Amino acid sequence: MTGTTPLAPTGRRRPRAAVAMQPGTAAALLNARSLAALSQVCDLAPPPVLDDFTTDRARTVLADTELLVTGWGCPPLDAAALASAPRLRAVVHTAGSVRGHITDACWERGIEVSSAAAANALPVAEYTVAMILLSGKRALERAQAYRSERRRDDSLTTSPTLGNYGRTVGILSASLIGRRVIELLRPYDLRVLLHDPYVSDAEAAELGVRPVGLGELFARSDVVSVHTPLLPATRGLVSRDLLMSMRPDGVLLNTARGAVVDQDALVDVLRTDRIRAVLDVTDPDKLPADHPLWECENALITPHLAGSQGNEWQRLVDLAVGEAERWAAGDGFAHPVRRERLAFLA
Repeated sequence: MTGTTPLAPTGRRRPRAAVAMQPGTAAALLNARSLAALSQVCDLAPPPVLDDFTTDRARTVLADTELLVTGWGCPPLDAAALASAPRLRAVVHTAGSVRGHITDACWERGIEVSSAAAANALPVAEYTVAMILLSGKRALERAQAYRSERRRDDSLTTSPTLGNYGRTVGILSASLIGRRVIELLRPYDLRVLLHDPYVSDAEAAELGVRPVGLGELFARSDVVSVHTPLLPATRGLVSRDLLMSMRPDGVLLNTARGAVVDQDALVDVLRTDRIRAVLDVTDPDKLPADHPLWECENALITPHLAGSQGNEWQRLVDLAVGEAERWAAGDGFAHPVRRERLAFLA
């Protein structure tokens, strides 16, 4: 591909672009509408998508590529790949984390990077809020009992600890998702605590939450919702002592990374029936069939479904198309990924 870069219908320059992700990812994400939208703002390389940067075709496509649209399964953009892409200036990622393919070589080249993490944060936050409210009513456990016993409990004799009025929710980390959860919780009659050593008291006040220490978060919350990225400092952060300090019938909710929680300790504490757990992530993520967590009836384990799935993928692509359009117009990304913040991202 050579020659003058064509203009979009508006007269704006259309950058040369290519798609790099697993073919299965592309089939799920990039429907005809999405491809047409991308083609309106980019001079998009024809399929198939790139999933190996070492092939002759990939080198030919990359030689003219200025903007790369990436997704799950994109190969690492290391020095060797970048050598085949001398004109590459920007990467728009149609998912959240860019750790799998954005390398130091990208930052050293000065490549601009955008992520759809903000779009992916919403369904995770929605799942979290739903589970907070359902756990307050013990909806899933009571539904199971109703199915088993075929009779309803007496609403007038339910425990005064049941319900969502005035419950305390602890948010562990004001990450992108943690902040969306805080935002979505505002209409409810809940007290929200936050532990995040990087959030000042003034910023916590702006968020409408009370900042507390880690120990206080677990001791005072009816539900602790984990939104901490997995870093060396956060591996096993949710320890046995913290789990044991939770209120009786407290709920640990984890949609972040399984290894943030000491999982062996969690199993032991769950076996005492002291607390409950809602786990969309585990360690490992695909829990072995014989893992003792499966035997804990007070643990609801869902198959990593909180993030974007089904029609929610369209939100990711729509954000990516918008970012490509902004970049092509010279307006910069609305959702940039900064190198200095990479260590704090999932």
